[in-house]
Amino acid sequence: MAGTDSTQQLELKPGPVVILCEPQLGENIGTAARAMANFGLWDLRIVNPRDGWPSDKARAAASKADHVIDRVQVFETVEDAIHDLNFCYATTARTRDMYKPVIGPDVAADEMVAPVAEGGKVGFLFGRERWGLNNDEVALCDKIVTLPVEPAFASLNIAQAVLVIAYEWRRASAGADNLPFSTRESEPAKREELVGMMLHLEEALDRVNFFKTPGKRPSMVANLRAMFARAQMNVQEVRTFRGVVAALDRRHERPNPKRDQSKFEKKKDAE
Repeated sequence: MAGTDSTQQLELKPGPVVILCEPQLGENIGTAARAMANFGLWDLRIVNPRDGWPSDKARAAASKADHVIDRVQVFETVEDAIHDLNFCYATTARTRDMYKPVIGPDVAADEMVAPVAEGGKVGFLFGRERWGLNNDEVALCDKIVTLPVEPAFASLNIAQAVLVIAYEWRRASAGADNLPFSTRESEPAKREELVGMMLHLEEALDRVNFFKTPGKRPSMVANLRAMFARAQMNVQEVRTFRGVVAALDRRHERPNPKRDQSKFEKKKDAE
């Protein structure tokens, strides 16, 4: 989904930390960084990356999320990477032989808003591409976060998993206030304007004998009025619709070559 606005000033707000445990490919680190940047996260930590750090492949895959790549911290162990966190979630799609509260990403995001706002540090731990996190690493975390994926095909790549968590954080922390654009404000039509439009339409329909059964006219009119009332039209929409009705109502006044030709042929056949 394209739409980056280069005129906007980047603001690094407090948010959860993303920790990638022993990622194998620089490209996966880069796409995870890009997913973070999409939703305002910037604190990325890497535990023992297989191909080392820094990584040109990661930077290229990040697609200009340089503010994330430039701030990457590398650690040798998970314990070191999470040492300053007040709360840590382990992300996994597999059941574990231990007692851990299991929640969805939406619940986790809602839970972390208050701690982050109060200055606390919260993190999400993501596992390796091939086998995820081991039990010892999960044991270090407070809760397990898992996604409502298809059980028969539950594996997500790192960037996908990070994207879901980052989105949920954005939703919980900012919601509609942080949408890049919104519906343009337009003055809602007043009842008298809406009623006037309806009467205009009904009169035009009467002129073309739309209500062929007089007894059914009241119920048909009521249905039309209910339909337009539900539409919650604004002033401009009412004006446009009335223009449409007026144009259709005057169509007989405009020359129509096909209609005129048809009349001429009928007259000629009659002769």
